[in-house]
Amino acid sequence: MRKAIAFLMMLTLVSVPLAAGEDEEREDKRLENCGRILNEILNEPEHGMPQFVLDRSYCVIMLPGTKKGNGFIFTGGFGGTFGRGAMTCRAGEKFDGPWGAPTMVALEGVTWGLALGGASTDILITVMNDKGASSILTSKTKLGGDVTATAGPVGRDAAAESDAMMKSELLTFARAKGLFAGAQLSGSTLRADGSANEKIYGKKVDAKDVVLHGSDAPPAAAKLLLDSLAQRSPKRHEGEKSPDDSMTKPAQNSPPASGKSGQQPAANSPAQRTGKT
Repeated sequence: MRKAIAFLMMLTLVSVPLAAGEDEEREDKRLENCGRILNEILNEPEHGMPQFVLDRSYCVIMLPGTKKGNGFIFTGGFGGTFGRGAMTCRAGEKFDGPWGAPTMVALEGVTWGLALGGASTDILITVMNDKGASSILTSKTKLGGDVTATAGPVGRDAAAESDAMMKSELLTFARAKGLFAGAQLSGSTLRADGSANEKIYGKKVDAKDVVLHGSDAPPAAAKLLLDSLAQRSPKRHEGEKSPDDSMTKPAQNSPPASGKSGQQPAANSPAQRTGKT
């Protein structure tokens, strides 16, 4: 009996670090998937997000594979939804520097307004001013309540400078079944995901310090996400969309030459950052 108890205790002690390692790997994969999905969307300028929206954005939030619960999604009905992803902002007090280290974020919501259908939907949100960025990084933010959220324009020839877009803190988009469109996400909430950040960075971090103050280097899993944004929109600027969006190309899956993206050196894998083997 004693041997059996001792054996069970040993299994418990061994399984705890293994489970922690699996959690870290899962969050790394989630962050890598954010980069992959965003890169796919940016590679579809004709039917994706207009270049002028990205050029004017302060931050970008990518939530791949947002799931629906019971009820209806994107049909005006009520249904629990939950998505996890990442948020990255341009560095500097004026948000005009290079794209910086991300925070993991969580989306929870009940009211959706996009008739795309689909059990799993990729959500893309652009943050258009510092108020929107600060709100998400410091508290649980209700879209359409704490911050204004407007369905974003789609396509290369989308009209710029609409009054609603100019005044909105967030522009929201969704992709399901290969279709990309503006999404009405009012009623949903966004927050920084502290537990996921701890797994990504190997320690407890403050989302606002990481994203706005550069307290930590970007993890290696964020490379494609940051490279895609750096190549497509390296500098924020005001004004209308460029006359030829095709002048700036999205990142491909192959990484760019070292030192050309303006990023801080990426941290090593979670195991290396935490000293785990």
